[in-house]
Amino acid sequence: MRHANVIILTDETEFARLLTACWQAERQAPVITVLTSDLWQEQQAPARDLVVVGPVGEGKLSNVLRSLDPSTAVILCVPAHSKEFSQLRSKYPRLVHVPLREDWAQTLLLVAGESLRRIETVRLARQAERIAAKNEKHATLGRYMLEMKHSVNNALTSMLGNAELLLLEPGELSSQSLAQIKTIHSMALRINEVMQRFSSLASEMQEAENASQAETEEASSPIAPRR
Repeated sequence: MRHANVIILTDETEFARLLTACWQAERQAPVITVLTSDLWQEQQAPARDLVVVGPVGEGKLSNVLRSLDPSTAVILCVPAHSKEFSQLRSKYPRLVHVPLREDWAQTLLLVAGESLRRIETVRLARQAERIAAKNEKHATLGRYMLEMKHSVNNALTSMLGNAELLLLEPGELSSQSLAQIKTIHSMALRINEVMQRFSSLASEMQEAENASQAETEEASSPIAPRR
């Protein structure tokens, strides 16, 4: 939670002061930004994981909520008997409401903590999905290289063989042609070394995967009863 960003949006100074003080007394406090409804602009608002909307001026609550992105996590802290709130409840069913009563601050901190933990969990899940998709692309490339290894090795063997045959008769070549053939031969040898290393890595990875699978199967197998 210490890396989370929270906006407190309210026109009541005491509400913002009390909530900020309670949050800062916690062991892990988020980065808090306090804004009034007059200063609030969705497009220019700082980065945030959660918006806490407290009491605002008469008739401003609808405009504030309407300006918020639907994906934004919002906690509304206003009196439950507010006429404006009763009308908004049907429009924003996903809005989390904390009634403004004696224990509102502690209740809001608990609800906010759960909201921020859920947001962090979703963020980590999406990050894992992106990493998995990236790894899948790499795996696809690796599988393609394995499938093409035989064809590449054949092409390299042909290149090296023909280059070596030409180098056996250097007198029939100009100095420039000879230098170019030596370069082709040298680069073909380097590519061959890369392919050999790739084959070695593929074998090592396969052995590690087989060993890991064997350990998993051994751990999951039922223990034989003692006689």
